[in-house]
Amino acid sequence: MTDRALCVVRAGALTTVQDLGRPGHAHLGVPRSGALDGPTATLVNRLVGNPPEAAVLETTLNGCSVRPRSAVTVAVGGAPCAVRVDGSPVAWGAPVHMPAGALLDVGTARGGVRGYVAVSGGIAVEPVLGSRSTDLLSGLGPAPLTDGAVLPLGTPSTLPARVDVAPQPAPPAELVLRVTLGPRDDWFTPEAVRAFTSRAYRVSPASNRIGLRTEGPALERARPGELPSEGMVLGAVQVPPDGRPVVFLADHPTTGGYPVIAVVRTEDLAAAAQAAPGTPIRFLGVRRH
Repeated sequence: MTDRALCVVRAGALTTVQDLGRPGHAHLGVPRSGALDGPTATLVNRLVGNPPEAAVLETTLNGCSVRPRSAVTVAVGGAPCAVRVDGSPVAWGAPVHMPAGALLDVGTARGGVRGYVAVSGGIAVEPVLGSRSTDLLSGLGPAPLTDGAVLPLGTPSTLPARVDVAPQPAPPAELVLRVTLGPRDDWFTPEAVRAFTSRAYRVSPASNRIGLRTEGPALERARPGELPSEGMVLGAVQVPPDGRPVVFLADHPTTGGYPVIAVVRTEDLAAAAQAAPGTPIRFLGVRRH
């Protein structure tokens, strides 16, 4: 039994292993997956001395608790929360050194949705198609964490960062998503397209890693009937029969049969990962490059 391992004491509502994902397999029906808030996952890896592609834990709303079998350095970022080691408060957003057997408790999010926990050496579960990410839609990668699970850790490669705290963006009070219209905006009435880029929406509680669902004005179709299934990309804004837009996130399907009214700029999707239910959303139309 190796001492380079992490024991899960409290798995939380939904905690998964994530890295930068498995791009390049959409033609096989495999989505990219990976950390929803990629910049934060990269940041916490830097804080503990890991390369950007090392696997981390992605928590949802109420954090998790883990116990390393050997001394490690950890960093917690993303959704602001209380962080404790053996019951004592420690820094959020900074490297923290933990002795073997200590308990790291990542608390409930005070804002935002998803927290990221990096451990020196990275989470070293077996990769699938080049990635250690959990994909909730396809089932690829390790299963979501459960109490009592044991995760292997890799060997640290460099020293942790020497910082007191690393600045991180606050969870959005309003989510502004820049979109390029198309390819199927002509399936909607002109009034619906104007409403899409001018009216206010809210994040639905039904959102998940597959898609950010919205509440707000329904978009009226100009064309009835069914659309043949076609390829879907990260950030595609698909409109199902209820007329409420859905923004596809990391675990999205690679094909779909509902019209895509627009595509969100990739750099805006990290903020979508931290938009709590009820957060106002504005879709801002921008020109094609």
